[in-house]
Formats: sequence, structure tokens, C-alpha cells
Amino acid sequence: MIGSDAKTDLHDYLQAAREALLWKLDGLTEYDIRRPLTPTGTNLLGLVKHAASVEFGYFGETFGRPSGEPLPWFDEGAEVNADMWATAEESREDIVALYLRAWAHSDATIEALELDAVGHVPHWPADRAEITLHRVLVHLTAETHRHAGHADIVRELIDGAVGMRADKDNMAPGDTAWWAGYRTRLERTAREWENKQ
Repeated sequence: MIGSDAKTDLHDYLQAAREALLWKLDGLTEYDIRRPLTPTGTNLLGLVKHAASVEFGYFGETFGRPSGEPLPWFDEGAEVNADMWATAEESREDIVALYLRAWAHSDATIEALELDAVGHVPHWPADRAEITLHRVLVHLTAETHRHAGHADIVRELIDGAVGMRADKDNMAPGDTAWWAGYRTRLERTAREWENKQ
């Protein structure tokens, strides 16, 4: 929109990605939101848990604004990749509530600081660990959109639901038959190129 400022623009894009990621859980069973659908275990609830954890770090500790939120999956000796899946003790409600608290904490940091405010990312190499709020906003917006894209694919594999939002899917118009024909044409073209080699 004309007249908006850089911080507002970045925050709006971050919020759009957050909402897209959460929307991918809607209407699914507990099994479907937890089940790994790639060889590396990518799952919907794990993506939300990871996104929450990352926001607490980058918008919290980086700027000396710790949330006080316990994140045991980052403790010394925690299982590798523990932030990428929900344990049997962690409910959908727990993880979604964690993400919403991360949003609130992050939004307070975004509101309180100027874009040129400098923080320190403790797990980054020393030569680039100092970072501005502007750069953190860009980094987290890109990362959240990336994970929302992962969630797009995982959700499509579960039940065929696609798109960025329930009210606007951003997909080409077409019914099931059209999409089947489209996919068949793409497969045929890929095979033609395979045969040329």
C-alpha cells in the first residue's frame, strides 16, 4: 500500500506467512498433523513448533529480550531435531499456543525497536553475529515463508488441499480433471526429456 513504511511492510509479510503456516493444520486429524511425509520427517505440527522456537530466539535473545518461555528441545543434551516434531506429550493446542505467544513476543520487539537496532545472534559466526532488526525481519519472513511452502506440499500430500489461505488459494483455476490432465502433461514432458539423454 502506498505510504506504508518498511517495518510495517516486513511485519505484514511475516504475519501472512505465520497465518498460512497455521492454516495448514485446519481440519486435519492429530495423526495427519504429526505424520512425517518426507524422508527427513517433515510434518505440519513440527514446522509450527520450529517456527515458534525460531521467533523466540531471533526476536528475543538476539535483542536481549528473552521470553522466559521454556524451550527444552534446545537444552544441552536435547535430542537432535527435537524442535521439528511434537512429542506424544505435546498437543496441537500446546504448539499453536506456543506459536501465538511467540508472535506476541516478537511483535512487542518489532514495535519497541527501530529497524536499525542492533542485536547479537549467539549461534552465528562471530564475524556476522551482529544483526539489525531489519535484517532479522527479512530473515524470519523468508524463513517462515519457506516453511509455509513446506507445509503447502505436506498438506497437499495429506488431503489435496492447496493454496496460501482458505479464502484465496492463489492456484490456477481448474477442477480435479483439469489438474490430472495438467500433471499427466508435465509427466509426459519430463519423460520426453529423459528419453533425449
